[in-house]
Amino acid sequence: MTTLIEPVTASVDPEFDRPAPEKVISGNPVFTTWNVEERDGLYCGIWQSTPGKWRISYDEWEYCRILMGHSIITGEDGSVLEVRAGDSFILRPGFRGTWEVVEFTRKDYVIRL
Repeated sequence: MTTLIEPVTASVDPEFDRPAPEKVISGNPVFTTWNVEERDGLYCGIWQSTPGKWRISYDEWEYCRILMGHSIITGEDGSVLEVRAGDSFILRPGFRGTWEVVEFTRKDYVIRL
């Protein structure tokens, strides 16, 4: 097994998905994900989405760094986090709210279950 994988989007086949229809609030978001590592409750890779807004609910811990675009993450408590290229943040288990992709967004991520 190699211990270095780069570049991510060239070494891994992309997966395509959408949020469940009942979670979509606006738009027609389409996700593309390059899952680079999936083992022992750890997941990491690159994710991107076309514009739209949908409900999110986290049972896991996730670290993200925005590589391009503009998104707005809003918590059920009314907290708002606008993120753009270069921004990093953590979503903790129990977070509930919405994710709105205002401008095509790409992020890298590390998820721990």
